[in-house]
Amino acid sequence: MKTGHVKDLTSGPILNHLHSLAIPAALGMLFHTLYNVTDVYFASLLSTDSQAGLSLGYLVYFFVAAFGFGLNAAMAGLMGHAIGKNDKNTSSLAFNGIIFSIFLSLLLILFGWLVGFRMLELVSEPGIYRDLGLRYYFWLLMSLPAFLISYTCNGILQAQGNTIAMQRALVLAFFLNLVLNPLLIFGIPGFWRGIGFDGIAVSTVTSNFFVMFFMAFNVIKSKVTPSFHYRIIHSNFFIAITKQMLPPTMSFQMIIVGVLIVQFALKDFGPEAIAGYSIALRIEQLVLLPILGISHALIPLVAQNFGAGEYDRVRKSLFLCIKIGMISMIAAYPAIWFLSPYAMMLFTDSQTVVEVGVSYLMVDGLVLPIYAFLFCVNSLLQGLKRPTGIFWIGFMRQGIGCAFFIWIFISILGFDYWGVWYGTAVSVIFGSSLSLAVAYKVSKSEIGGIKITN
Repeated sequence: MKTGHVKDLTSGPILNHLHSLAIPAALGMLFHTLYNVTDVYFASLLSTDSQAGLSLGYLVYFFVAAFGFGLNAAMAGLMGHAIGKNDKNTSSLAFNGIIFSIFLSLLLILFGWLVGFRMLELVSEPGIYRDLGLRYYFWLLMSLPAFLISYTCNGILQAQGNTIAMQRALVLAFFLNLVLNPLLIFGIPGFWRGIGFDGIAVSTVTSNFFVMFFMAFNVIKSKVTPSFHYRIIHSNFFIAITKQMLPPTMSFQMIIVGVLIVQFALKDFGPEAIAGYSIALRIEQLVLLPILGISHALIPLVAQNFGAGEYDRVRKSLFLCIKIGMISMIAAYPAIWFLSPYAMMLFTDSQTVVEVGVSYLMVDGLVLPIYAFLFCVNSLLQGLKRPTGIFWIGFMRQGIGCAFFIWIFISILGFDYWGVWYGTAVSVIFGSSLSLAVAYKVSKSEIGGIKITN
């Protein structure tokens, strides 16, 4: 007996739908960020090299794991569009999405093994922190199937208006990680010595598999649970999923490329600079939670209304999300200005690490409202089933612009690590102009433009 419920987003107040979708998504991301902050905190109890190694290993792993977020966005867009059209193939699409994620994860483990270790060596200098990063990356790679399956399930549920399942999974995973980290790192006095730094990774692997089982259980309970006659692999679904998955995946990978470019630029300033940047990124993720929740909620809103032909509701949803996101980020900057030094000191005793992290937050905080615009445009393109623009915006902003502008500030203008922050900020402004052009062009062809008609 199916106990799930598909939320109809094509009628009723948009703000109410946004509220019901965004808050659970943001809370889930909050605990996901706290999950990562927990790892950083326990790494800080070991050494600065442990913090730097954690950052390096996670970034390279995330380059491969980005396919999970791409699958999430693809399934949310495809499923949401199908639900809006009252398509009868939603159960088959859900089943094929999960099977696809299993096959893909096995291929990615092989790719990650062959390429990932070389990427780590490229963006780091020989030393303890590189060795730790390699070890952390190995453990995380083993949990890749659980990560991809979890986020495929989340896309299936998100399309139905269910963002609570992932919230609950991430809350429980946070507390599991909070218990396992000290237990595995330090052991039990007088009984077991623990496994040190590797305990952080083992805790993450365990938590990832817990989330996978939790999300799979919720999909089984939902309205799109495939019955026996739906359990057929369709190549056309695989093709559709791949087309929708690749652009957002590559866009997420461009984020990692941008961060790796920053890591490469910072390596000449020592592990303290890398550690400071790593901690500051975790803090910034907490600040970004409102717009991350809003942009995630925008995908099913756009997808269902686009599928139902309610184009004006698509436009209204976009503008509402942009307005809320930009206002919240403008309001957040005073808190960043006054509280960032204290936040950094929670994770390190090194004054150098604190200074690096605070300098990044001061500069990047100025462009947080532009991030809100970028994220909402990405969600619009995903919901309209036109995700290719997401990749090109990310490629030009983070793959090209980030490296170019950092090079200008450091090599031409002679800045120290402050030049890295200025370069990334300028690349965000550059990317926003591109996203505006793409949003205008795509919306004109798909929904008759972005101007509200009534």
